[in-house]
Amino acid sequence: MKVIDLIKDTKKTAFSFEILPPLKGTGIEKLYQTIDVLQEFDPKYINITTHRSEYVYKDLGNGLFQRNKLRRRPGTVAVAAAIQNKYNITVVPHILCSGFTREETEYVLLDLQFLGITDLLILRGDKARHESVFTPEGDGYAHAIELQQQINDFNKGLFVDGSPIKATGTPFSYGVACYPEKHEEAPNPDSDMYWLKKKMEMGAEYAVTQLFYDNRKYFDFVERARRQGITIPIIPGIKPFAKLSQLSMIPKTFKVDLPEPLVSEAARCKTDAEAAGLGIEWCVNQCKELIAHGVPSIHFYTVSAVNSIREVAKQIY
Repeated sequence: MKVIDLIKDTKKTAFSFEILPPLKGTGIEKLYQTIDVLQEFDPKYINITTHRSEYVYKDLGNGLFQRNKLRRRPGTVAVAAAIQNKYNITVVPHILCSGFTREETEYVLLDLQFLGITDLLILRGDKARHESVFTPEGDGYAHAIELQQQINDFNKGLFVDGSPIKATGTPFSYGVACYPEKHEEAPNPDSDMYWLKKKMEMGAEYAVTQLFYDNRKYFDFVERARRQGITIPIIPGIKPFAKLSQLSMIPKTFKVDLPEPLVSEAARCKTDAEAAGLGIEWCVNQCKELIAHGVPSIHFYTVSAVNSIREVAKQIY
């Protein structure tokens, strides 16, 4: 079933989560362990992130450096297929503008369709570490809606060069990202909302938020979206606060604010274990309030937080 159907057919708030492909050469067993830990809560779907290649510099020892292209977490398509086969669950690989040409995207779509994987999350993705501003890869795209158009054309039976696809498979369905606290590059919240509406009009069936810790910002965002005519489900993305270092890291990395009550409580924590306990308590209260407001699904970001998410899920599902 498609993600949108899984959400609509679930009587209670659906549970889902996102995982990263394993680092190059480390194997898939640890990833399976993550899924095994969270499987008891009946996840309706699992997202698999995609990571662009980055440039690394090898010291040649003679004062010169060699620039090499490296993808540290390859294998999104293969990981998605492995999970679908092992767990018989809907998988949602991420499809990015960042780091991909149009032709490379087309080959990814072909591979996924051959494997019977037809749910996607469409994202622009982050800029490369060496870039000051986002730059498309070759003839790739600068905006997610351009990537949506390629997928829409593929669904209609057209390759990126306009030639027909002789044998079309099941069309792709997809969700997109949204930002309750505004995308860092958006000039203002109204502009951000304008583009979310465009994504919906282009065919997005749902949106998943950037992580947040203040439910009021999510509720305000959804209310503004509805006033703008955005009708698709807006799924809250949640991640428990787990370490003392995240007090400064989370706002910097994800461009989100931590509520003052959370910051005040975190300041009293002396160890990471205390911080993790606080993160679980805060997250449980967040999720209970979200569920009381009838959110269709809660989507958890698992990086460095699997055990915390399990504790949260035990209390709310």
